Amino acid sequence: MTSRLRSLALGAAGLLLLSVPTQADDFPSKPVTLVVPWPAGGPTDVAVRAVADSAQKHLGQPIVIDNKGGGGGTVGIAAMAASAKPDGYTIGQIPITVFRLPLMQKTTWTHDDLTYIIHLTGYVFGIYSSASAPFTNWKELVAYAKANPGKLTYGTPGAGTSLHLGVEQIAEKAGIKFTHVPFKGTAEVIAAVAGGHVMIGAGSIGAARPLVEAGKARYMNIWTAEPRSAFPGVPTLVDLGYGLVVESPWGIAGPKGMPPKAVAKLHDAFKKAIEDPVVLEALDRYEMKPNYKNTADYVAAVKEQVQIEKALIDRLGLAKKE
Repeated sequence: MTSRLRSLALGAAGLLLLSVPTQADDFPSKPVTLVVPWPAGGPTDVAVRAVADSAQKHLGQPIVIDNKGGGGGTVGIAAMAASAKPDGYTIGQIPITVFRLPLMQKTTWTHDDLTYIIHLTGYVFGIYSSASAPFTNWKELVAYAKANPGKLTYGTPGAGTSLHLGVEQIAEKAGIKFTHVPFKGTAEVIAAVAGGHVMIGAGSIGAARPLVEAGKARYMNIWTAEPRSAFPGVPTLVDLGYGLVVESPWGIAGPKGMPPKAVAKLHDAFKKAIEDPVVLEALDRYEMKPNYKNTADYVAAVKEQVQIEKALIDRLGLAKKE
């Protein structure tokens, strides 16, 4: 082959390579797996499925839900961070526990092991009691707890969750002691309260509504800054004199090192989903309100949240021992 022909052949090969899109440019070319770190059927699972169903229409590929509950919402995310390729095809719903648990115990991940895509919404929490419990309002609950130290059992979706720490903060301020019973998710907590297996549940106050309406539970309080019209007569922790507002935001992230173009495409699809009236209706069922943050703002919010969690955990004496 002459040098001229060799040059032409190399040039043609170079043009051919340039014409082939990179993996990130071609993203997504197959279904995306979305890890939901909670059992199926709970409020997070239902909300995330609604968001994913809308987002996949804008993404152009199916979004497949993979429920991996346990560890207060951390087991599925830890597995994703450890083993998923950072190519955008495996992402997960990120509860606040992911930032908190590494501060409380030794873990295989920290918040730095994720690529943050978009912040979407958050939970509205509260405490509800079993209808069979020996109290009908918060004042009576506190009196019972003081008269029976440690006998009042409460269920949450897991140790280290915002609900676990929220109840412990309330107990600290009220001068009472509870016994914590952790479950894998909100659906299990609701079932335990309905069956009288725990006296109170701490969780999504919207998710507990059917139980209350069926006469199997009573609302004790709500953890928002202001009362909610959907829950008339239910006092906030501020109303009760504790000065607490407990929120638990969540968003979507993937393994560390995802291509920026894949992040941008996922961000745009989920942003359109959070504006979808069908999605807003699904979120509203559980008192979840849109709380959009773009990728850069989400990254900044995570750093701030980690510092808030560290201060709280240190104060409660729950920090891991080095």
